[in-house]
Amino acid sequence: MGKVYATLEPPLAEFVRAQRVFFVATAPLAGDGHVNCSPKGLDTFAILDPSTVAYLDFTGSGVETIAHVRENGRITLLFCAFDGPPKIVRLYGRGEVLPHGTAAYDALRPRFGGVEGGRSIIRVHLTRVADSCGYGVPRLEFVGDRDQLGEWARRKGPEGVRRYERDHNAASIDGLPGLDDA
Repeated sequence: MGKVYATLEPPLAEFVRAQRVFFVATAPLAGDGHVNCSPKGLDTFAILDPSTVAYLDFTGSGVETIAHVRENGRITLLFCAFDGPPKIVRLYGRGEVLPHGTAAYDALRPRFGGVEGGRSIIRVHLTRVADSCGYGVPRLEFVGDRDQLGEWARRKGPEGVRRYERDHNAASIDGLPGLDDA
């Protein structure tokens, strides 16, 4: 049976830090808008304090999370055990977008891995933390991180990445504003 917690308590913090992948879910306010769920990895998650977490958001083909968080702030992060004892932890909260090139982004950026191509940091102020059994999650073996994202960003260079963002990240698939400088 799952429990609800006021903050990210130490045993749960240890669990989420150990996961190699997590999932981010957001949605627009419009009932006919697209719900978004994105996998994240590459050592991009950090616990800032028991009530605040953040992750490095990479340049990508879409900008749904940024657009949704800017519109309404709602965000959920899900961590599940693919090895060891079964467990799921959901972090519910209010997100804020810290764009690349801002003082807030620059202050937090060292907390994440060295992969290039970050376009923002999503900081989440937790409103609810819950765990559950995870009995339905399959066991999988971690083989290694993929290196294509970092290689893509290195090949493009900083200005090429920003150009890609301007071309592909100005608006969400529902037409919500994406990156300010896109």
